[in-house]
Amino acid sequence: MKNEKVLFAVENLRVAYPQSSSISENIQWAVDDVSFTLKPGERLGLVGESGCGKSTLGRAAMRLLPASTRIEGRVTFRDRSVFELSPSQLRRFRGEAVALIFQDPMTRLDPLMTIGEHCIETLKAHQPQLSSREAKEKAIATLEAVKIPASRWAQYPHEFSGGMRQRVAIALALLLNPKLIVADEPTTSLDVTVSAQILDELTRLCREREMALLLISHDLAMVGEYCDRMAVMYNGKIVETGKTDSIIYHPQHQYTRSLLQAALHLQAVDEKEEREQGSRGAGEQGRKIPILQVKDLKQYYSLESGFIEKILARKSQTIKAVDGINLELYPGEILGLVGESGCGKSTLSRTILQIIHPTSGKVEFLGKDLTTLPRESMRLTRREIQMIFQDPHACLNPRMTVGQSISDPLFIHKLATPTEAKTQVLEMLKRVGLTPTEEYYERYPSDLSGGQQQRVAIARALITRPKLVICDEPVSMLDASVQTQVLELMLELKRDFDLTYLFITHDLWVARFFCDRIAVMNSGQIVEIGPTHQLFTNPQHPYTQTLLKAAPLLARK
Repeated sequence: MKNEKVLFAVENLRVAYPQSSSISENIQWAVDDVSFTLKPGERLGLVGESGCGKSTLGRAAMRLLPASTRIEGRVTFRDRSVFELSPSQLRRFRGEAVALIFQDPMTRLDPLMTIGEHCIETLKAHQPQLSSREAKEKAIATLEAVKIPASRWAQYPHEFSGGMRQRVAIALALLLNPKLIVADEPTTSLDVTVSAQILDELTRLCREREMALLLISHDLAMVGEYCDRMAVMYNGKIVETGKTDSIIYHPQHQYTRSLLQAALHLQAVDEKEEREQGSRGAGEQGRKIPILQVKDLKQYYSLESGFIEKILARKSQTIKAVDGINLELYPGEILGLVGESGCGKSTLSRTILQIIHPTSGKVEFLGKDLTTLPRESMRLTRREIQMIFQDPHACLNPRMTVGQSISDPLFIHKLATPTEAKTQVLEMLKRVGLTPTEEYYERYPSDLSGGQQQRVAIARALITRPKLVICDEPVSMLDASVQTQVLELMLELKRDFDLTYLFITHDLWVARFFCDRIAVMNSGQIVEIGPTHQLFTNPQHPYTQTLLKAAPLLARK
């Protein structure tokens, strides 16, 4: 009788990726003897650092790993073995019984299909009896449940922000009313308010439909807020499992304690030090000339009118991505830029760099208006303004070694001979903590962990000795302990290289830990700006108050 209540069960699961014959006797298990169960409506959080086997476990349970992968153990859904399903049964299982939400929504979205076409294709594949009208009604209702209006039905994925694309992916997972959702880092690219909305929606659906949720994440605070139970993974094994509150407040395993300590370190800001830092920064700003001034900057886009709209002489819709921004950044300062996905943060950073030219306004760097500079002058100026992106893997050429990637900017700007470049790169590798340097110099990005790849991206950004570094979500894809290491490294490099940072993030606790001042952005405008301590303890704007309220806090009782 007890077994009938179990919806999903993993028993003694072991997973190993293909290895060369020379080391086949010593099997390296990515998932090693893992067991757990899920009941209808139950929410289990699977936490651990990147590389611990969390995602491998999720994909193995969905039979999404290559055929050459070695898998032992048993996975059952309502007492039926998932490993014994036929291809047609497996197609129905994925989507109707269990739906998977990936970290990167573009693994699920086809750039050549509209959002509406994605929805209709999914519904028709599993429910061919639905008429086109019924399918569209159901799809629109599901999209609206994740805050995507019907007016965006005919748009393509590239017309959505990263957060909006993830909402589409979540809507596609919910379309078929599955009994279990396996969500693999589903809100890593989302800001706190959208993340809270999505997880509130998912957990509400779990309750109403008795739908189970397996939430794979490195975000302990988020798991603590939304899951009933938690399982902690380390080196392929589950080292601790139990009720969420019990694990957060009374961790038994040393690894769990170290994870919690790393997460709490970001939130445990010394308020006295923060106040002193804010007042010191305000005093210094009064004496300094800004390194960067943004004056009434606007970046407008027009959505092209369709054929029918043109016949009816309707105007194109204008999107005000950046709408009259005024901002000053001082030498040696870390200014945080926070706000929801799609609010214009990344557009602002790209406009500052003149990757995209503004509709109007000025960007003054060291007294020069970048918007009026000729192309060659702007190219020379970019030596002094560098950028660190959210996904290091996407900005590193997989065919170039680490040494080649870091030295590339030196050759682009004609700053060093090959011999000089290698010397500088080896020194920079040492500075960012990638030793032995000669070994890392010859490695490729695919040989590195996410945290190591981000260190390479930081080294590449600093190799030209810039004065200003724009950081666009540089730690959002890293787990808590690696986040802390990278942020501490960035603070150390700031001191050593006399850097100024514009730090874009949706993680308020990271912003509080790292930034001197914070600017809050909403719908293309800065709604509040001030010293970090002041913004956190006495937020003035209702939107800032909403952001702070939505941020999951691990220490919250």
